[in-house]
Amino acid sequence: MVISINDKNISKMIEKGERMDDRDLDEFRELKIEPGYINETADGSAMVELGDTKVLVGISTDTESPYPDAPDQGMLITNVELTPMAAPHYEPGPPGDEATELARVIDRGIRESGVIDLEDLVIEEGEEVYAVFIDIHVLDYDGNLMDASSIGAATALMLGRLPEIDEDGELDRDNYKELPINGLPITLTGSKIGSKIVFDTTADEEDVRDTRLTVTIKEDGKVVNMQKGEPGPLKADDVSEIIETIEEKADKFRERIRKSVEEV
Repeated sequence: MVISINDKNISKMIEKGERMDDRDLDEFRELKIEPGYINETADGSAMVELGDTKVLVGISTDTESPYPDAPDQGMLITNVELTPMAAPHYEPGPPGDEATELARVIDRGIRESGVIDLEDLVIEEGEEVYAVFIDIHVLDYDGNLMDASSIGAATALMLGRLPEIDEDGELDRDNYKELPINGLPITLTGSKIGSKIVFDTTADEEDVRDTRLTVTIKEDGKVVNMQKGEPGPLKADDVSEIIETIEEKADKFRERIRKSVEEV
């Protein structure tokens, strides 16, 4: 990999505890949340801007036959779309490794936190269940897609709704009930650049990043999911620092999400 002069400058600054945009190493960029962004066709949605990263999340629902090995559970499916519209290095076509990993991490954080009890999505055990689709569309990429996408997914789920089932067993799109939500987990990412732990990395900072750790924390403080990405090593102290910092910031993000939803 060719290291540019800008990359070297970023690495040197971070090693001194500084950043190109003058933020502290654990400081996030400006966060904007617009819940209910798609009102007519989505069963819950949110637009999230984290600095110059923009992500649109939409919830859609349908009915399906349950998986044979889970007849008493509904379905949760998370999809991510990365297109050249968001950044030139994304290619059109089927999801690549980055999109697949992003979808998997967001999906696992939701599942492991129990924010949706899949048993609550059962219409008739073994026969018919609700399927909840979380579709994440990256509109503009400037780093930290994990956190922007997780905030968008959490906000959209808070507004989630399920169409009622009519007398003929069909979805009644004129009548809805709330999607049953249990708590509000927060998923954030710490990155290691050189010897320093950095949060809310920009695209330029991610170019020099050694590794990252994404952590999902429930409201009771329990860590329910961790996903390491990229090949660099993380020491035990690094992991502890990342988790402790996310624990400190989690309540602030919950407050922002809940406040935005209350204003809809």
